[in-house]
Amino acid sequence: MKYGINLLLWGANIDESHYPLLEKIKSWGFDGVEIPTFYADEPRYQKLGKKLKDIGLQCSTCVIVSEQTNPIAESKEVRKAAVDFLKQTLDLNHTVGSTVMMGPYSSPVGKLVGRGRTDEEWKRAVEVFQQVAPHAEQAGVPMALEYLNRFEHYFINDTVSAAKFIDEVNHPSFKLHYDTFHSNIEEKNIADSVRAGGKRIVHVHISENDRSTPGEGHVHWDESFAALAEIGYDGWLMIEAFGTALPEIAGATCIWRKMFPNEEYLAKQGLAFMKKNVAKYWKK
Repeated sequence: MKYGINLLLWGANIDESHYPLLEKIKSWGFDGVEIPTFYADEPRYQKLGKKLKDIGLQCSTCVIVSEQTNPIAESKEVRKAAVDFLKQTLDLNHTVGSTVMMGPYSSPVGKLVGRGRTDEEWKRAVEVFQQVAPHAEQAGVPMALEYLNRFEHYFINDTVSAAKFIDEVNHPSFKLHYDTFHSNIEEKNIADSVRAGGKRIVHVHISENDRSTPGEGHVHWDESFAALAEIGYDGWLMIEAFGTALPEIAGATCIWRKMFPNEEYLAKQGLAFMKKNVAKYWKK
C-alpha cells in the first residue's frame, strides 16, 4: 500500500515555493503526494518531478475539464478540444512522474443542467475516452476516472454507473477512482459499491464527510476498508481534504468554516488512521 496526501489542501498552483512543504510531508512518513495539474507549464513540472525524485516522494496527479474541454458537449469542436487537452495533460503528468492521473474529467465540475445524463452524452464521452486512453498507455500514465456526488456532477454519480462506463471505454489504461466522500453521499451500501468497482478501482481517496481529518467524522470507515481489502486493493490511499486558506478551493468545495486545527495535524492524524486500518484489514 502507498500513502499520500492531495496538495489541494495547501494550493492549486504547486511550484518551488512549496518545496519546503514537500520535504515536511516526506518527514511525516508519506510515500507521495497528489499534484493538481491545472496549468500547462512543462518547465515547472520538470523541476517539480526532479524535486520529488530527489527527496523520495512519488506522486499521482489530478485534473478537471472546463466547458471549453467538455467530453460530453454537443459541439464536436469542444469534444475534440477535450481529447487534445486530456492528451496534453497526460504528457505533463508523464513529465512530473505521475503514477496515475485521476479526476472527475468526464464533465465539468459544478455544471448542473437540471436533469440527469442522456444516452447521447454517454455515447459522446465513451468515444472521447476511447481516443484518449491509448495515449495514456503511450505516456505511461494510467487514468482513473472519479465520480462525484449529485451536487457537483450529474453525469456519473455512483460506482455501478462508473464501472459500466469504464467497461464500455474498454481500455487497460482507463480505470476507476473511488472516493469515500462521494460514496458516503451516493451509495446505499458501501461494501457493495466497492465490490461493484472491484478490480477496476486503481486509486482511492480517503476523504471524511466534512472534508477534514479522516477518522473524525461519520464515513463508514470499517465497511470501506474491509471491502477494499476484500477486493485485493493495493494502490494509493490518498488523503483528500480541504480548508479555508485558499478562496478558490474553499469556494469550489463549499468549505465555509474551519474544520481542523491545522494542516500538519490533519496530515499526521490521517496517515496514522490509514495505517491503523490497513494493519487491521489487510491481514496476511
